[in-house]
Amino acid sequence: MADDPGSPQVPQSVLEVTAFSPGARDNPHPPLEALRHNCPVMRDEMVKTWFLTRYADIRETVNDRSFVRHPLNAEEGSISRQLIEDDQPRRTSILFLDNPDHARVRPPLAKAFYARIQKMKPQIEAIIDDTIDAAPASGVFDLMAEIAVPIPVLVIARILGVDEDRLPDFRQWSEDVILSLNPVRTPEETARMEKGSHALDAYFTELMDARRTASQDDLITDMVQLQASGDAPLTDDEIRINLGALLVGGNLTTTDLIGNGVWLFLTHPDQLAALKANPALGPQAVEEVLRYEAPVSATSRIVEADRTVAGCPMKARQVVFCSLASANRDESMFEQSERFDITQKRASHVAFGGGPHICIGAPLARMEARRVFEKLFARYPNLSLPPQDLVWRALPFFRGLERLDVKA
Repeated sequence: MADDPGSPQVPQSVLEVTAFSPGARDNPHPPLEALRHNCPVMRDEMVKTWFLTRYADIRETVNDRSFVRHPLNAEEGSISRQLIEDDQPRRTSILFLDNPDHARVRPPLAKAFYARIQKMKPQIEAIIDDTIDAAPASGVFDLMAEIAVPIPVLVIARILGVDEDRLPDFRQWSEDVILSLNPVRTPEETARMEKGSHALDAYFTELMDARRTASQDDLITDMVQLQASGDAPLTDDEIRINLGALLVGGNLTTTDLIGNGVWLFLTHPDQLAALKANPALGPQAVEEVLRYEAPVSATSRIVEADRTVAGCPMKARQVVFCSLASANRDESMFEQSERFDITQKRASHVAFGGGPHICIGAPLARMEARRVFEKLFARYPNLSLPPQDLVWRALPFFRGLERLDVKA
């Protein structure tokens, strides 16, 4: 394959297959395929990371509990170290928390979160329906701005218990805090991120104090009550930072799951017709969107002690990036992997990662996406894509559209 002049060149750096590269930003899959076939375990000395692209290697790595996650455990100069300043304390959410703290913090949070999602399913569906009903009835509009962006933040705000009159602030803070996921943010973006983070912390402190005085039917009440009973041995700061993590983790990624899915259906009319003809395909359709164009394109682990990973000797503190986007199109695992096909029952994808750090928001994202697709295509039976130049998000290791014009 490498000798075929029609094949993409094998990338020499991780930067060539992420949103750092304009070409890969538009379509990362050809260079990822070239790596998967020719150099499935690549060492990139420039950003000091390993990069895995095969499904089997990635599945094994994300499920392996001997790896660690916190960026301060990574070697100097690695891309993971860019996520955190050296003078910052190890204050982190479950996203980068290691054991024993991860095993203490995540279970009570996850249990309360999942119970809250199930209890609020009718409210969540009503938010989705109302948002879609409020979108323009006809003409061209930006699906991202009207539907894909507002729905996840409105849903998580309702779950947490955010006051209606604070929703504009809450949405702004969430946009600011998302900048924490960019390892190459500018000083101005870092300042904006820190300001948003402090404002969000202050607001969560205010809500937690209020819920201790007067409980409400929301997740913040659940968490302070679990804390008071001793069933959730978390500090106030741990509750605050993990409520913020639910916001950041579920906001951008669910927006992109919705946007990517609508784009895929409108560019694959046969699949949209199949979904309309058989609504029972809804859950499987969401899984195929997640496999084919996942919102999160990579996840990372850090080697705790010298060992062999994916057949290669690696040293302690080295970073291992796993390309979820590549794994999900691995031909050895998925038949006709380059085809978007919601009718085919496939093997499990790795769009949500795996192991103890598997995405905590996966059940909510699935619920939201399924309802959006169902409601959106029912309200707009003739929805189409007008001519446009698609602009994909420049945030490294994420995959989503900045804008998606649709015609009702």
